[in-house]
Amino acid sequence: MTTKPWPALPLTEWKDTYDTLHMWTQIVGKIRLAVTPLANHWWNATLYVTPRGLTTSAMSCKGLLFQINFDFIAHLLLIEANDGSTKTITLRPRSVAEFYQETMAALGSLGIPVTIWTTPVEVQDRTPFENDQKHAAYDPEYAQRFWRILAQASRVFADFRCRFTGKVSPVHFFWGAFDLAVTRFSGRQAPSHLGVPNVGRFVMVEAYSHELSSCGFWPGGGPVKEPVFYAYAYPEPQGFKGYPIQPAEAFYHTEMSEFVLPYDVVRTTKSPEEVLLGFLQSTYEAAATCAKWDRPALERH
Repeated sequence: MTTKPWPALPLTEWKDTYDTLHMWTQIVGKIRLAVTPLANHWWNATLYVTPRGLTTSAMSCKGLLFQINFDFIAHLLLIEANDGSTKTITLRPRSVAEFYQETMAALGSLGIPVTIWTTPVEVQDRTPFENDQKHAAYDPEYAQRFWRILAQASRVFADFRCRFTGKVSPVHFFWGAFDLAVTRFSGRQAPSHLGVPNVGRFVMVEAYSHELSSCGFWPGGGPVKEPVFYAYAYPEPQGFKGYPIQPAEAFYHTEMSEFVLPYDVVRTTKSPEEVLLGFLQSTYEAAATCAKWDRPALERH
C-alpha cells in the first residue's frame, strides 16, 4: 500500500472499484439520511473524513446512538452502538446487492431497524441496490489512495474554510456525486434551482437555496477523465468565467460550468498545499467579486 500523502489516482486503473464504492457510500449515506433530521442544504446527509476513512458521525435510532465507519486501512465497515455492540463487514470484492443485504442485516441485529430508498441518485444506472450484481469490484490499494487524497484535501479545505466568518458548510463528503466539498454563502437568497438529471428537483432547490461559492475534490467521470479540484458559483455571476485565477493550469470547463484544476498538477508540484489554496482563494474571489459580496463583513483578516 502506498503511504504517499498525494498518491496518483488514474481513473482508468480503479474505475470498477470507484463505481462499486460509490454505491456502497450511497447505501451508508442513505442510512444517515433516513435517521437524521433535515439540516439546511442536506448537511445532515453527508459523510466526514477520518484518520482511517469516512464516517457518518453519531446518529440516533430508537433511542440508540450508533455510527458507521469506512476503514480504508483495515478495509472494514464498522458499525458501533453506544450499548457497546459492534458489527464489522469486510470490504472486499462483493456485489452492491450483497453489501446492501449484509449492512442492513447487521443494523437489524443491533436493534437498529432502518429502511432506505434503494434507488441510487446522481448516476445514470438506477439499478436498486438489492438488485445490483454488476458493481462488485474492490481494489484495496486504490480505495486507500482515494481516502488518502480526501484526507489531505480535507486538511487544506479546513484551513481555507476558517478564513471565512460568514455562513460556511463543514468540510464534508457528498455520496451522491462522490465528492468532498466546502461551501461559502453570501447571505443572500438564490433563484430556485431548475434541477439536474437523476436528482429530485426538491433536492437541488434545498441545496442551492442561497447564493454560494463552492469548491471541492472529485475523482472524475463523465466529461472529466481525470481527478480534479473544482470551484463554481451559484448563481454564476457575470464575469465569473473570465476572472483571472491561479494556478496557470486551472481553467474554466464550459461543459461543467466550473473552474477545474487537474489533481495531477497539485500532487506533482513542490508545494501542493500552497497551489491548492491559491486555487481555492482565487476562485472564491472570482465569485465574491463578480457577485459583489460584502467581503469585509464575511472574511477574516
